[in-house]
Amino acid sequence: MYSQGLIGAKTETTEDEAFLAAFQRRIDAEEKIEPNDPMPEGYRRTLIRQIGQHAHSEIVGMLPEGNWITRAPSLRRKAALLAKVQDEGGHGLYLYSAAETLGVSREQMTEELLAGKAKYSSIFNYPTLTWADIGAIGWLVDGAAIMNQIPLCRCSYGPYARAMIRVCKEESFHQRQGYEIMMTLANGTPEQKELAQDALNRWWWPSLMMFGPHDSDSQHGDQSMRWKIKRFTNDELRQQFVDSTVPQAEFIGLTLPDPELKWNEERGHYDFGPIDWDEFWRVVKGGGPMNKERLEARQKAWDEGAWVREAALAHAEKRKARREAAKMAAE
Repeated sequence: MYSQGLIGAKTETTEDEAFLAAFQRRIDAEEKIEPNDPMPEGYRRTLIRQIGQHAHSEIVGMLPEGNWITRAPSLRRKAALLAKVQDEGGHGLYLYSAAETLGVSREQMTEELLAGKAKYSSIFNYPTLTWADIGAIGWLVDGAAIMNQIPLCRCSYGPYARAMIRVCKEESFHQRQGYEIMMTLANGTPEQKELAQDALNRWWWPSLMMFGPHDSDSQHGDQSMRWKIKRFTNDELRQQFVDSTVPQAEFIGLTLPDPELKWNEERGHYDFGPIDWDEFWRVVKGGGPMNKERLEARQKAWDEGAWVREAALAHAEKRKARREAAKMAAE
């Protein structure tokens, strides 16, 4: 038997077939697995990899939008974007906390990210060139995230599923916020509509790549489906996203940059053109436009925040010592 390592590598496991079969019966019965429950090492490590990547994506995802807080076109836009970036920081906190219930520390996950062993979503390695990009990110990127994340509210691992309920509620607000920005631009001056169309042209294909490789190329998909960590395959979610987004683009008068996009009556879905998987894998492996800058920013924040973490730990130790002293005095 094999299980997934912390960052996806295969490692040997010695669990017997009876234990694995009993665990699978719990999964099939839709029971929630909790932190202290017995679980296969592969299940634990797969969750650590997925939740860790999700948490990293929320934190790194603050960077392209945070860059526009002071340059947003109005006080209302500044406040809304600031609230969104703050939400994303909170999402990262929920997710790191969920991962910690599996026996991995936040420090270890961050060190693996900075060492290039752990990944975050490829979408955040593209630059935000104009204000319209903030609208496109909200509409497309957060829209794709919602499509991915709503099924995670039914994930078999309890802490992850519960964290996702609040995350999805807030992501839904972010998606509406982005779509409203794009609608405003599309209904504005010709120059504003051109900005919106340009942002859509640049973010459409990377948004489709967010769902991951084709099912046939996904290393972890089948096992994650059996364990009900995931409920839908990459390609199923991608199709759902396309089907829901095309009418939204048509409503605000923007054109999706895919000449092969058309409704297929027989399938009941939109057909769409081929994805540039060479670009996807190049970005995943560190060759995206902003890979280097994103990791440098994360390293800088981690280094400069060391004194805060040390101070918090020292304070916690002092409080613990005071409680223990008070307890002994009372006895």
